[in-house]
Amino acid sequence: MISREDWELWSFISIALGLPLSMLIFLWEQRKSRLTADEEVYSRLADEYISFQKLVLDNADLHLGSHRPATALTPEQQERKHVMFDILTSLFERAYILVYEDRMNKQQRRLWQTWEDYMRYWCRREDYRTVLPEMLLGEDPDFITHIQRLAAEECGRATGKPS
Repeated sequence: MISREDWELWSFISIALGLPLSMLIFLWEQRKSRLTADEEVYSRLADEYISFQKLVLDNADLHLGSHRPATALTPEQQERKHVMFDILTSLFERAYILVYEDRMNKQQRRLWQTWEDYMRYWCRREDYRTVLPEMLLGEDPDFITHIQRLAAEECGRATGKPS
């Protein structure tokens, strides 16, 4: 039979080891849950960008899939293009708000870099940069600062001038 002292010893050992172990398991599960949530947000945003790309394909007459903007668009085409740029800018803002952080770990930085690449791609387009100030009215101030910086950098690259 186990003595009272042995029970107390085993009780003390289980508390001394069990409490820190349970804290570590809790923290590990929290981190894992956060990573899963981050990846889910990224996946949803990626799906939205894919939907936008399908919209670009469905409106091939606007030449948004090419590097050179279309010339001589009809008023209806100009309106569709304007709406598509508005959708794109809203998607970029959502990605910025949900994914971007000033201090990111390696995984967060990888997820964000894809969005920054998309933003840079569109900011290289003169037609997008031209309407961007109008698209940014009422948007998140930090997002405005970020995308305007990217647009200036990409404009500088396109013209060969530093931003």
